[in-house]
Amino acid sequence: MPVAILGAGVAGLTTAVRLAEAGREVVIHEATPRLGLRAASWLAGGMLAPYCEAEVAGATIVAPGLEGIGWWQRRTAVDRLGTLVLAAPRDAADLRRFASRTHGHDALDAEAIAELEPDLSGRFSRALFFRDEAHLDPRRALADLARRLEELNGTILYGSDAEPAAFRGEVVVDCRGRAARAERLRGVRGEMLLLRCPDVALTRPVRLLHPRWPIYVVPRGKGIYMVGATMVESENEGPVTVRSTLELLSAVTMLHPAFAEGEILETGAARRPALPDNLPTATRHGPVVTFAGLYRHGFLLSPHVSAEAARLALEVPEFA
Repeated sequence: MPVAILGAGVAGLTTAVRLAEAGREVVIHEATPRLGLRAASWLAGGMLAPYCEAEVAGATIVAPGLEGIGWWQRRTAVDRLGTLVLAAPRDAADLRRFASRTHGHDALDAEAIAELEPDLSGRFSRALFFRDEAHLDPRRALADLARRLEELNGTILYGSDAEPAAFRGEVVVDCRGRAARAERLRGVRGEMLLLRCPDVALTRPVRLLHPRWPIYVVPRGKGIYMVGATMVESENEGPVTVRSTLELLSAVTMLHPAFAEGEILETGAARRPALPDNLPTATRHGPVVTFAGLYRHGFLLSPHVSAEAARLALEVPEFA
């Protein structure tokens, strides 16, 4: 019996690959005409940062997040160069608070910061370095999963806007993000900029703590950087706002003034699906498995939760 996966974002693709690697026939139904269109995972930062995310999500996120890094390393290009967390001298209290809520980091002084990222030399006096964290390019990762699925004889049907009820007698895994049928699911708007700035050379994700405009900057190679961090409780799917653009640009130039001479290649906004505790889950009702609530942890936690979603799908009586 084939398994129908609804949605070709990071949740759908990780689940589909797991099922296909287990020998199951898989068909993904994606409502849009191409990979990544209107998908929150297409606009993600791609940070695999379980220790940093524990600051807001709690320590339970660390083990599955580290497991996820290994899963991605076996399927796409991953840079395991750690994460650098900085704050301006006037925001030193924010850095101390971040350190108290996390572990797995080393405290750095100005000299150590300059050794890691020479372009930040002389700009910051204190930092935290999470050496075991990693990052990837989300768009490349999604494309690599799609190719892997094709190698395993799986299928992606683009332009197929399907509901679970349409698949009578089949096992369905609903991975449609905000559109999934999950109780108390809400949208959290995230906005991002893609910049080209060859005058700045950063090799790893950098988080800049700020009481109003905390940001992260993720290198994508060839002088291109993804800048993001906004989290707005909103169901609005419209374009990036002027306010958010100004805040992101103001914050990134605080990190390094040369960003002011960069080029804005792309802006984007998406609703990230979130549950009340901001952690994802996989549940089953009859033949329908719902994988929902990745929030801001899409690439970090999808390997872990997709394993549970695949397990639930294979426990449907027709399979078991």
